[in-house]
Amino acid sequence: MQIITTHKNMDFDALASTVAATILYPKAIPVVPKSANPNVKAFLSIHKDFFDVSTFDDIDTAAVERLIIVDINSWGRLGRIGMLENRENLEIHLWDHHSGSGDIQPNWKCQEEVGANITLMIRRLKSENKILTPIQATLFLTGLYEDTGHLTFPASTAEDAYAAAYLLERKADLSIVSTFLRPAYGEKQKHVLFSMLKSAKRVTVNGYHVSFNKVDIEGHVDSLAVVVNMYRQILNVDAAFGIFANKARDICMVIGRSNTDDLDIGAVMRSMGGGGHPAAGSAVLKSVDPDDVEDMIKTRIRGNYQESVKIVDLMSFPVFTVLPDVSMGTVASILREKGCTGVPVVKGEKLVGIISRRDFKKVKKKNQLKAPVKAFMNTNVKTITPDISLMQAARLMVKHDIGRLPVVDNDRIIGILTRSDAMRYFYDLLPD
Repeated sequence: MQIITTHKNMDFDALASTVAATILYPKAIPVVPKSANPNVKAFLSIHKDFFDVSTFDDIDTAAVERLIIVDINSWGRLGRIGMLENRENLEIHLWDHHSGSGDIQPNWKCQEEVGANITLMIRRLKSENKILTPIQATLFLTGLYEDTGHLTFPASTAEDAYAAAYLLERKADLSIVSTFLRPAYGEKQKHVLFSMLKSAKRVTVNGYHVSFNKVDIEGHVDSLAVVVNMYRQILNVDAAFGIFANKARDICMVIGRSNTDDLDIGAVMRSMGGGGHPAAGSAVLKSVDPDDVEDMIKTRIRGNYQESVKIVDLMSFPVFTVLPDVSMGTVASILREKGCTGVPVVKGEKLVGIISRRDFKKVKKKNQLKAPVKAFMNTNVKTITPDISLMQAARLMVKHDIGRLPVVDNDRIIGILTRSDAMRYFYDLLPD
């Protein structure tokens, strides 16, 4: 017997990958977990005649000779099928798009970091010229869009976009995709969100603005991930973590959401026994104090996350500066000669202002070019320290519409970061 399976709390990418595997492995039986996202349950209830899936109770585990695992690489997240972990002579095939090695050791694997696992499987379906029905294409596109945020999440790749186009060519229905990706948000979710907002707080961890919120939950509440995402958006923080404690079951469900590509939520959750993607992840912890969970996450953010490129890697130094008494005419010549749009003004080692090309709009008469730069410079200077993230620096530029940020350490200017520097990083134009 061959079976195909995926992780607990099955999402659309997991379901799509499971169904795609039935095309690639026509003799295999799809075995899905009983726990699934509410929208996935709704989809299956309507399409049950088109997708014949089984559960763990429907199979004879003793007869399983090949196990095909999709969208996960952790035995702990497979539910009851995880009991096959120590089975001898079990052939394992793995399809996974998450970073990290995991603890499943397959005989064969396709494991690459793309936005959605279904993208990897579409690659194989295309190479084998498999025919897809419009319903299959619609499910696959739903999974792809869910895991890539409609191709907006930082982990999205060009191949994800090509895969989406391929599915649209095969008559994937965008109206159905939109219907099932609409968040399930009802009275229970609204109550949890309001409770979180009442006690909302923001902290800075390793340069990121983060919010942690601990909530006691009774019984089962669907769509907590939707709540955490809305909470993060309302607070406008880099990342938000909901720590939902169920005292009756002695567990904590931890859900994280991020909107910055240099804080990998999935990696944080994998270190805690869960999983996810750079923008989203979750974990279930037993017999832990919610306050300890917050400390665990903070420790991981502080210790495990370093941007590949730091402010000090991008900034220009040593910084060319001018004195406050230098004439505006001299500064104009300097800007033309050096091809820059602005220069810091210092007195001693202290930054006292910035003079930029836009400040020359204040010069109305030719003789004003003889005036000292201190008469026209901007003294309300926005500065940054070398330890903040590049994302924070870029947001500061956008917020205040400025093209350069002096980098200051111990009241001394040690470099300058320009808008061009930031753009070279974000568009991957840095030299090798």
